[in-house]
Amino acid sequence: MNTVFAVNGPVVKVKGTRDFMMLEMVYVGTKRLIGEVISINSSETTIQVYEPTTGLKPGEPVSGSGMPMSATLGPGIISNIFDGIGRPLKKLEEISGAFISEGNIIPALDTAMKYSVTFTAAPGDYLNGGEIFAVCPETPVVEHRFMLPPGLSGEVIWTADDGDYTINDILIRLKKDDGTAEEITMVQKWAIKQTRPFKNRLPVSKPLITGQRIIDTILPIAKGGAAAVPGGFGTGKTMTQHQLAKWCDADIIVYIGCGERGNEMTHVLEEFSELTDPRSGKALSDRTILIANTSNMPVAAREASIYTGITIAEYYRDMGYHIAIMADSTSRWAEALREISGRLEEMPAEEGFPAYLPSRISDFYERAGYVETLCGKEGSVTIIGAVSPQGSDFSEPVTQNTKRFVRCFWALDKSLAYSRHYPAINWNDSYSDYTDELADYYNENVSIDFLKHRQKISDILHEENKLLEIVKLIGSDVLPEDQKLVIEIARIIRIGFLQQNAFHKDDTFVPLLKQFYMMGIILKLYRNTKTAVTSGIPVSEIVKTGLFEKIIRMKYDIPNDDLNKFHLLDVEIKRVIRNLKDKMR
Repeated sequence: MNTVFAVNGPVVKVKGTRDFMMLEMVYVGTKRLIGEVISINSSETTIQVYEPTTGLKPGEPVSGSGMPMSATLGPGIISNIFDGIGRPLKKLEEISGAFISEGNIIPALDTAMKYSVTFTAAPGDYLNGGEIFAVCPETPVVEHRFMLPPGLSGEVIWTADDGDYTINDILIRLKKDDGTAEEITMVQKWAIKQTRPFKNRLPVSKPLITGQRIIDTILPIAKGGAAAVPGGFGTGKTMTQHQLAKWCDADIIVYIGCGERGNEMTHVLEEFSELTDPRSGKALSDRTILIANTSNMPVAAREASIYTGITIAEYYRDMGYHIAIMADSTSRWAEALREISGRLEEMPAEEGFPAYLPSRISDFYERAGYVETLCGKEGSVTIIGAVSPQGSDFSEPVTQNTKRFVRCFWALDKSLAYSRHYPAINWNDSYSDYTDELADYYNENVSIDFLKHRQKISDILHEENKLLEIVKLIGSDVLPEDQKLVIEIARIIRIGFLQQNAFHKDDTFVPLLKQFYMMGIILKLYRNTKTAVTSGIPVSEIVKTGLFEKIIRMKYDIPNDDLNKFHLLDVEIKRVIRNLKDKMR
């Protein structure tokens, strides 16, 4: 019998055995704590345990499962709340109360719940891995599509009748190519650190529409892309992800709370259960999966929570859905890697992080993508990962390595957040590499001028940034009138366009067409006022008319469903400028 030799926090060593394989899930001690083999040599096996090891002693038994650390995949995942290793928290609370006790091995999915199954395959059909053979309504807004596990193929020789079944009931029998039979239920098991297969990786050519102007217009992310949201404490990382989770046009949201404070996760759980989904009018939880791994839970489980979440996302992607993952925060995950690496006495790299930190970060973000699934549908996984650099230092290893593997970087700014400018994304420090690939979408679905307007808006903001450096040194009074105008127009862009109010019905989510019209009005204002300044009208006189403030208020004054009112603003701009010119004569 294999027994514990040494215990060092979550790291356990077993001497003199060759019974285990790399990344195998094992059960440690008399409480059968869940662990994973992370190192093997000829003399000892090293295991990281995903539960508290308090009270564990040398000599206690260690047994293998014969399979890697896996997620249980099937109906019942959506609307559920799991811990980092995929156990349902509501069931754990029934067993052990508010604090999770050790060694609770319970089914991830409800084995008694029945689902109304409708079969799409019939006896005689030949199925390949990933193809759909039946469907059922998992929630009021999500249809669960039962797929043949990847790597399995054969002829259907029997199907159950349409009706109500539990997850462990046999739905079909398959005659495999080697002549043997296989019985298929609703449930699949999949190793969380292994990417699920797909047919083809497709180009990212469609935006993930969020309704947030600074994202959709200035710093867009594509469906199947990856973005980082770095920011110090209090800059609004979690709030930004909440807003994206509610409003983005993904079919399903996977929210991973990785090492966050317990009270913050409680707020997330309560808020998501109360929110109404703007897409369907139903509860937002009907298309949301929550994985909660708070800061007082075992540190090793933080690593597993990230992989559990991405595996669940890939499973629903394979059905043909578009998934958005909110990982909050990958810095806590990296800290868990650092702690375990220290206990393993590995050679540390920069700031004590392990040398393999970049490869682990890249492994995670590379699992994003827009793909053709094995069943011939299109699906995507979009990853939006929060990063929490200490002291807002973006030069620290986690932020810098994340920048290497994402193509969208939304840098949160403390000064913007403290001045109530939300989303607090600093447009000067952020970037998106997806704009060119999304050009065809904008041209076909919004306007061929969309990206031209975006570029002009960005140019004004960059010019303002340069001018503000001069203003800091010598003041704004010495600037020529045309440069004063740039600063005023940039202020309109910042307050009237980039800043949004999550509590206003027409400003919390803004459709792309309205975003385009808003940019158009700001640029028309700039062109008209520029001609006025050229003709000798001071910027201060234009400001006195109240025209600039009226343009700022257009985000509130013009409803999302009545865009014709932008024409009235256009007329108003021309009228005010004409009156000023007449007065100057």
